[in-house]
Amino acid sequence: MKRKGSAVWSGGLKDGKGTVSTQSGVLNQAQYGFNTRFENGAGTNPEELLAAAHAGCFTMALSAQLGEAGMTAQKLETTATVSLDKADGGFAIPAVHLDLVATIPGASEEAFQEAARKAKEGCPVSKLFNANITLDAKLQA
Repeated sequence: MKRKGSAVWSGGLKDGKGTVSTQSGVLNQAQYGFNTRFENGAGTNPEELLAAAHAGCFTMALSAQLGEAGMTAQKLETTATVSLDKADGGFAIPAVHLDLVATIPGASEEAFQEAARKAKEGCPVSKLFNANITLDAKLQA
């Protein structure tokens, strides 16, 4: 299976403009630029897209891990925070933090934490990052 995303850029770094699109069309020429990446301009940025991809991948992987352990989630909510830091004359993504709040009727804390750990380590997007990936997993009653 292969999925595609594309980007188009015109101009210099600070005055230029770009768009990103996905094969599915969910993103279709979504605006991005210096101001959306390093300031709070309207549009998206690569780090935000990576965060959404990681949150989605991890949450699906967790659903699979829970199923293997005989549990079914009523609700899983994950927020991924991607850190972009200046390093070695450029920029790097040294860390991603996952915040998870889960509602899983009848789940034990131990089984939940084990499933969350396996999902964090096994999700394909986690494997993509060369970064420290941390997780706070909370099981709600």
